[in-house]
Amino acid sequence: MVAADQHEAQASEEIAMAEKFAAEGRVAELCNLARKHREWTVRAAGVVLLGEHFADDTEAKETIASCTHDPVDQVAFTAIRTAGEKRVDTAIRDLICITGWPSNFTRDHISKPVGFGAAYTKRALLSIFGSEDPDTLHRLEDEHFAGLRKKVAASKQERRNEDVVLVPGGPFIAGASRRQIEQVYEQVGSFQMNDQDNRLRAVDLEPFYIDRTTVTNRRYAEFLRDAAGTDEFDHPDQPIGHDHTPAHRHDSRFNDPSQPVVGVDWYDAWAFAKWAGGRLPTEDEWEKAARGVDGRSFPWGNEWNPAYANEVSRSFGVDPKDRHELEKLLLSARPDHPESPVLPADALPEGASPYGALNMSGNVWEMTATNFYTKDAMDPFLKGREPIEFMNRKEAFFVLRGGTWTSPAVCLTTYYRGKDLITDRHNEIGFRCVYPARGADRSGS
Repeated sequence: MVAADQHEAQASEEIAMAEKFAAEGRVAELCNLARKHREWTVRAAGVVLLGEHFADDTEAKETIASCTHDPVDQVAFTAIRTAGEKRVDTAIRDLICITGWPSNFTRDHISKPVGFGAAYTKRALLSIFGSEDPDTLHRLEDEHFAGLRKKVAASKQERRNEDVVLVPGGPFIAGASRRQIEQVYEQVGSFQMNDQDNRLRAVDLEPFYIDRTTVTNRRYAEFLRDAAGTDEFDHPDQPIGHDHTPAHRHDSRFNDPSQPVVGVDWYDAWAFAKWAGGRLPTEDEWEKAARGVDGRSFPWGNEWNPAYANEVSRSFGVDPKDRHELEKLLLSARPDHPESPVLPADALPEGASPYGALNMSGNVWEMTATNFYTKDAMDPFLKGREPIEFMNRKEAFFVLRGGTWTSPAVCLTTYYRGKDLITDRHNEIGFRCVYPARGADRSGS
């Protein structure tokens, strides 16, 4: 009881100090207290005082907005209410992150019941915008974010590659049926495996451009020159001290300018894509670009043809008949064997996809922006940790597609899903980028 009384007395003293800051116009000290004080009651008091005395001050408004995300609900609720009462427009973006757009939640629709936070936030947004009419709110939202949208648009990179193909918008057949998988097994031998995690379905996509080939060492070298000394293109979760230089840059088997760049990890590919004015493809985008709309098993059709793809039998010169032979063959690999495992990125044009993309089966695996386990967009939060700390965490694995020079034919199907750790750098893995198809309609014209 004595300890509780002492704690309350100390908190009262801190709140009195906050009131003194407010009376003396010491807005910076009050902002710091509202954001960082160890006691949530003092932080909440600081927010109230900022609203009462400094509602028009830029730093105060930013602090109120920041406090809407305080981990203690009472501080966050206080900040949300204060933002609404004082019409703190700086907080609009933060509040929309909590409840969504006012122009949406004011329309008649069926939704789940809300709690304190959503109720306070909705009321605050309507107060700040000064309307409850959905159409008016939509106009006010556009006006409020016009400057931000203009800034984002200005910061976007123009596409740094004209060697692309257009994938029209519309639905396509994704995944595979059990019968389709069995038909491939019948053609390529006994490499049966558990590859039924891509169920047959229809997926509707917007149009997009995709690199005709995987990113080459030549293109990647341009990125390295431009990105030297800057973190402008880096993923925010990129490991501290990360270097985008390919691991196999000195290996003559993999460093020819015409070959796909390998020895890079997911963060490297993400940064390159941003530099190039694009992004990594989702696995659905990759799959459509590889197979078209008719659900084919390989980019060129449903019949396996080893002349159209660079896979294990081509790169090693031996055709393994089962898993045992494959493992024995892979164990024979040495720094000088096989001598020429990876082909130029534009090799084997006969194996092109329906849209003209090359080597989407074989040569090198290709990275995507999709999490292997959740099938959602990759959203890593691993910075500051070593790979040993997250190598068993699902959020650290992305989807690979297409198979590589060490793969048997079953891994080269358009529906097969591989995976890799986000920080690994292998000589079997590359990537290509996708770009917006502004102005293209859903037929591709």
